[in-house]
Amino acid sequence: MVKLPANNPGEFQTMSFRLLAALMAGLIASPALAQHEWPNRPITLMGGFPNGAGTDIYARRLAEPLSRALGQPVVVDNRTGAGGNIGSDFVAKARPDGYTFYFGTAGTHAINATLYKNLPFDVQRDFTPVVLLGDVPNVMIVSTDKRPQFQNCAQVLAAARARPQAVSFGSTGNGASTHLAGVQFAITVNLDLLHVPYRGQPGAMASLLAGDTDLFFNQSGAAMGRIRQGQVRPLAVMSPARLAALPDVPTVAEACGTPPMDTSTWYAILAPANLPEPILRRMNAEVNRIITTPEFRTWLVQDQAITPPAAPNSPEQFRETLARDIARWAEVVRRSGATVD
Repeated sequence: MVKLPANNPGEFQTMSFRLLAALMAGLIASPALAQHEWPNRPITLMGGFPNGAGTDIYARRLAEPLSRALGQPVVVDNRTGAGGNIGSDFVAKARPDGYTFYFGTAGTHAINATLYKNLPFDVQRDFTPVVLLGDVPNVMIVSTDKRPQFQNCAQVLAAARARPQAVSFGSTGNGASTHLAGVQFAITVNLDLLHVPYRGQPGAMASLLAGDTDLFFNQSGAAMGRIRQGQVRPLAVMSPARLAALPDVPTVAEACGTPPMDTSTWYAILAPANLPEPILRRMNAEVNRIITTPEFRTWLVQDQAITPPAAPNSPEQFRETLARDIARWAEVVRRSGATVD
């Protein structure tokens, strides 16, 4: 309780001004104080694809050590649909206070920039690039049980050339990286393949395992579990070099006699535009520290066949990568003829 002077109006007035000044100083300093104390409540790491997708697998693996590092729970929340645009739009419109981040991909922020004609957000202007999480190659796989006739790429090529549109490939959606990888392969080897889009990873994988589709140009992280279980057979990796996790699987150039191909995409964390600089730098530093530990790096390279980002891995470098890949994938999208209104 503050005791006010009873007999000295001047002293009372002086005290009032001091109290008011202290109050105003506290209000002015509160944003900086909030940033300094970040985080003081749970953080949402939004994803745009279903449970079991490569993004979901990585996000959940990262969330645990990141929660420990930040001292607050990091909750993975997938809002699926429209090639990741539902989740992207949610994050683009969220407050830039450090409590909402997006687990994005080259699909959501480079491919979709050209694929979708009426995005409700701008992939560059409405986001803060935070940190790259690694490059993700595609792997051409077939069902071990349903397609015993496809033991190598040469047999796929022979079947597709004998009957155009008879060999099909599933994808995680029209214009997704799994679709564009198949298109790039078909154009390179001059094949007429039938594209069958599904809504996400589970549907495309179920189709392959059931024998409803012949091929799946799947992302490595989502494919590795099925490969190790023997449910699917990898015929080629769509990267310039073989993968450490699949040393016996040839590149598509080696397996199919094509020029070298690289359909790798990336995973990354983004935030709403205008994320405060102290939060941006801390989030970048904590994620970099985690993904460069020997344990996490082994999980990336050996379990997920993901290439870790090169160091240093700064927000500025990620911004440059994003701008470059928007242009790169725009050409692939145009060649595929894919478009979504």
